[in-house]
Amino acid sequence: MDPELEKAVTFFRFEDLRIYHKALDYIEWLIIKSKEFPDEGSAGVGTRFILSAQAIALNISEGSARNKSQFIYYLKMAKSAVRECVVFTTLAGKLKYLSEKDVEESRGQLMEMTKMIGALIGSLQRAADLNMEDTD
Repeated sequence: MDPELEKAVTFFRFEDLRIYHKALDYIEWLIIKSKEFPDEGSAGVGTRFILSAQAIALNISEGSARNKSQFIYYLKMAKSAVRECVVFTTLAGKLKYLSEKDVEESRGQLMEMTKMIGALIGSLQRAADLNMEDTD
């Protein structure tokens, strides 16, 4: 790989986070699945569902450029977006836009992401607590 390109790939901290890549995988999975959804215009379930999924990755990337407390805030916003996706998953299942198997797969991915985000928040909070102890 070109050394300049390699530097560019790792320049952004969030690209080193596994949760960011999980969020991208979920967006990709959802875009593929939502092609089967009926066309409901720009305010349809599929469009809003994808926007919520994108918000997971976007909040992770935006927060990573901030200080620890702000990053934690953005990670909590990412968890809120995960919960939105849970609602859309349930709704899409009820409307028969997603099969039972797809609903289970979506919920599984969302549960994994919320656990990963929670672990990252915990890690950042512990690091912040340790830094405060060092200043006492």
